[in-house]
Amino acid sequence: APPPGSLLAAEAMRAAGLLLAWALLRPAGTQQCHLAGPGSVLRFTDTHTEIRVPALHRVPSSLDPLYGLVRRCLDLIQQNPLPTELLRAALNEPGSVRTSQVVQYELGYVACATVALLFTVAMPVAGMCFCYCRSRQRCGGRLRAHRRSLGCRRHCLLVCLSLTSLVILTSVICAFVTSQRVKGQMEPGLGAVPTTLRTLRQHIANVPQGVQMVVDQFEVPRQQIISDLGGLSRSVGFSIHAQLKAMTYAALVDLQDRAGDLQTSLHHLQILDKTARALASARAELEPALRERRRRVVALLDDPRCTSCASVLGRAQSLELGADYSKVPSVEKVLKALAGLPRSDFAEMIRQGNGTFNSIPELAVERMAQVIQDLQDEMARMTEKVQSIANSFPLPDYTRPVSEALVKAEDRSQPYLREVERFEQYRWIAGTVLCSIILLILACNVTGMALGAYGLSKREDPSDYECRGEAGAKFLLVGVGLAFLFSWLLILLVFATFLVGGNIQTLVCRNWVNQEIYKFIDTPGNLPPSMNLTRQLNLRRDSNLSAAYRECKSGAGLWEVLQLKGSYDLDEHLKTPKYTADFQKRLGDFTARLGDVRLLRSEGRQDLETFARSGIDEVDYRRFQEEMKNPVVQTSLPGLARSLEGLQKMQRNGTVAGRLAAEARALWQMQNSTVQSQEALVAKLGESVQFLSRLAPHLQERVKTTLATTASVEAQLPVQAQQILRQEVGCFTRKELRYFAQYLNWVGQTLREDVASCQPLATALDNGRVILCDRIADPWNAFWFSLGCCTFFLIPNIIFAVRLTKHFRPIRNRLM
Repeated sequence: APPPGSLLAAEAMRAAGLLLAWALLRPAGTQQCHLAGPGSVLRFTDTHTEIRVPALHRVPSSLDPLYGLVRRCLDLIQQNPLPTELLRAALNEPGSVRTSQVVQYELGYVACATVALLFTVAMPVAGMCFCYCRSRQRCGGRLRAHRRSLGCRRHCLLVCLSLTSLVILTSVICAFVTSQRVKGQMEPGLGAVPTTLRTLRQHIANVPQGVQMVVDQFEVPRQQIISDLGGLSRSVGFSIHAQLKAMTYAALVDLQDRAGDLQTSLHHLQILDKTARALASARAELEPALRERRRRVVALLDDPRCTSCASVLGRAQSLELGADYSKVPSVEKVLKALAGLPRSDFAEMIRQGNGTFNSIPELAVERMAQVIQDLQDEMARMTEKVQSIANSFPLPDYTRPVSEALVKAEDRSQPYLREVERFEQYRWIAGTVLCSIILLILACNVTGMALGAYGLSKREDPSDYECRGEAGAKFLLVGVGLAFLFSWLLILLVFATFLVGGNIQTLVCRNWVNQEIYKFIDTPGNLPPSMNLTRQLNLRRDSNLSAAYRECKSGAGLWEVLQLKGSYDLDEHLKTPKYTADFQKRLGDFTARLGDVRLLRSEGRQDLETFARSGIDEVDYRRFQEEMKNPVVQTSLPGLARSLEGLQKMQRNGTVAGRLAAEARALWQMQNSTVQSQEALVAKLGESVQFLSRLAPHLQERVKTTLATTASVEAQLPVQAQQILRQEVGCFTRKELRYFAQYLNWVGQTLREDVASCQPLATALDNGRVILCDRIADPWNAFWFSLGCCTFFLIPNIIFAVRLTKHFRPIRNRLM
C-alpha cells in the first residue's frame, strides 16, 4: 500500500482522486484514446514489374512561331472539315469514290499544285530564254551609256539582292534545321510504334501476375495488426491502471488514515482515562499533606518572634489544591464501546487491495489471451478473403481480343514503317542536296557582289575593263544559272512534301486534336465491319472509342472499359466491412471484469462504524481543557519556599530561622516529589485531549466519507475499468480498421493506375498524336515552307542578279 503521508499529502491525493473520478464520469465522446493514437501510414512495396507507356508531351521550341505560321497557312489552304462522307465511301466502297469529290475536298492543294506546275514549267523555259539572250549578248551584258542615275540604281540593286539573299539564307537555315529535326524524330517515332504496341501487350498479359502481387501486399497490414495485437492486452491493462490509480490510491490513503485515527484515538482514550484516574488519586493523597503543611507554615509565620513574616502570611494561608480531575467526564463508556478494536488487520487489508489493483495489467493479459488468439486466427481467414480479389479478377478471359488486335497491328505496321523510313531517307538526301545548291547560289551572290563592288571602287573610268568586276558579274551569272537549273527540282520537292505534310496536318492532326477522328470512328457505318474497333477491342456494348478514351484518360481500369457483362465490381471487393466484420465483431463483443478490487472487508467496515458510534465525539473535552488551566496547587510551592528562605536570613531568633528553613525544605520536597509528577501527568493528559478534541468534531463525517468513498470506488472500479476497456478496444479497432482501409484504398488505386490500368491505351493514343503531329508533322511542314520560301525568292534573286551584272562590266560609250 502507499506509505502514509502527512495530512496535506492525503488531502492532495483525495483531490486528485476526485478530479480523476470527474474525468472518468464525463461523456464518452470526450474520452481520449490512450493506446497509440492514430495509426501510422503503411508503406507498400510495388513489386509489380513497371510496364508503362511513358507519356510524351510537346516540348516548347524556338521554332514554335514558324510552326504556328505554317499551320495558319494550311488552315487557309484547306478550310474544309473532315470529309466524313468521302472517307466512309473510301473505306466501305473504294470504287464508288469519284475524282471530282477528291478534287473538291483538296481544292486548296489543287490550286497549289497548279502553281507548282506552272513554276516547274516556267522556270526551265525562262532559263532557256535567258541562255538564248545571253548568247546574243543581251542578258547580263554591258550598259550602253553612262548616266548620273546609274550609281543610285546600282546601290538599289545591291541592297535588293542583299535582302533577297538574306531572306533565302534564313529560309535555307530553317530548312536545314527542320529537315534535321524531322530526321531526328522520324527514327525514334517510327520505332515507338511497335515498342508501344508490345508494351501494351505486356501490360495486359502481366495483369494477373500484378494483381496477385498486389494481393500479396496484404502481408504488410497483417503483420502490423498482429504486432499490435501482441501488445493490446498489456496496453489495455496499463491504461486501466494509469487512469484509475489516482482514485484508488486516494481511497486507500483515506482508509489508511481512518485506520490510523482508530488506533491513535484508542491509545489517547486509554491515556486519558488512566491519567485522569491517576491525577484524581494523587490529589486525594496530596490534600491532607498540603493541609498539614499550610497549618504549620501559617503558625510559624504568625509567631511574634518571626520578623517581617506578615508579608508572606497571606500566601501561606492560600496554600490549597487547584485542579480537581475527579470532576472531568469519564471515557469509560467510550473505551467499553471500543473494547477489542481493531478486530481487522487494516494494514494487510490495504496491502491486499493495493496488490490486487496493481495486478490489473497481468490480469488483462490473462483475460484477453483467448480473444487475442481468436483475432490472430481471424487474420489468417482474412488473408483467404483478400485472395478472392485476385481469384475473381476476370481480365485474362476478356483481354484476349485486345492482345490479338495489338499483335495484328504490330505485324501490319512493320512493312509500312520500313517504307516510311526508306522514303524519309530519300527526302533527307534530296533536301540536303538541294539546300546545299541554294547555299552555293548564295555563295555565288555574295562573291559576285563583293568582287563587283570592289572592282567598281578600283575602276577610274566606267568604260575601262576591270577583271574583278568582270569576275563578280560572272559569279552572279553562275548563281542565276544554278537557280534556273535546279529551281524546278526544288519546287517538286516542296510540293511533294507539302502534299504529304499538309494533308497529315489538316486531315489527321487537326481532326485528332478536336476529337473529330474519334467521332468518325464511333459513328456506325463509317468503318467496314472488319474494322469494328468496339468488337475487336471487346469494349462495352454501351461504349465506343471516344468514351473508352475518356475513361482511360481519367484513370479507369481495364475491367471498367471491357465487355465484362457486369461480372466484376472492384468497389464491391474493396469494401472494408466485407473483410473486417468478424474481426470487428469479436472485439466489439469482448468483455472482461478487470476492476474487481476489494478495498475494505466487512469486519473492517464494522470496526470503522463502531469507531464512529463509540461516542468519542460526545465527550466534553472542554471540561478537560478548563480543568487543565488550573494548577495542581493554587499557590506556587517553589515561590513560597523561596520566600521562606529569604525570611530565614532576616531572623534574629535562631529557633525561628531553623523552623523557616525546615518548612522551606518540606515545600521543596513536596514540589519535587508530588506536584511535579502530577504536572507531568497533566502535560500527558493535555496531548491526548488536544488530539481527541481536534479529531472528535469531524470523526463521524470523516468515517462516513471514507466508508462512502471506499464503497463508491469498489463499485465504480469495475464499471470504470469496463468503460476504459471498451474505449481502448474501440480505439484499437479504429486504428486497425484504418490499416485495412489504407490497404484496400492502395489496392484500388494501384489496380486502376498501374496494374490493370486502362490509362496506357489513352497514353499510347496521345503519344501517337504527339509524335506524328508535334514532333514530325510540324518540322516536316516547316521544312517545305522554308524550302518553298527559298524557291520563290529565287525569282527576284535572278532578276536582281542579272540586272546588277551589267553594272559590274565596263560601259560601252561614255557620255560627258
